[in-house]
Amino acid sequence: MKLQLTHLRLLVSNYKDTFLFYRDLLGLNLDWGDEESGYAEFSTGSIQIAIFKKELMAQVIPSMDQPSSFASQDKTSLIFAVDNVDEVYQKLKEHNGILMAPPTDRPEWGIRTAHFRDPDGNLIEIYTNMGIVI
Repeated sequence: MKLQLTHLRLLVSNYKDTFLFYRDLLGLNLDWGDEESGYAEFSTGSIQIAIFKKELMAQVIPSMDQPSSFASQDKTSLIFAVDNVDEVYQKLKEHNGILMAPPTDRPEWGIRTAHFRDPDGNLIEIYTNMGIVI
């Protein structure tokens, strides 16, 4: 099993201002999204920095009912590309991993994902491209 770190995703409450900060103030090159999309990716060289509205992530990992300061509403997640989401998820399941969301096709994102936590509770997403151009 080979993991490749591809993104650092910041789960933000104030998406528009955060988007403008990374695009306009820091001058990062925008690869995907806009100030209204709720999700954007910026080039930093070898790894992407992504921002995502916390409420949208909370729809995937149920924590929407928790206040934003509550520990169960995540502020960041690590994103890894894998060859096969289902195989990695099954391995985590067999080793009593802290599973959050099973493998799911997300055609609106163009990927298949699964979510779990590391032993310290940090949210991790694994994904495989579905070959969909969005």
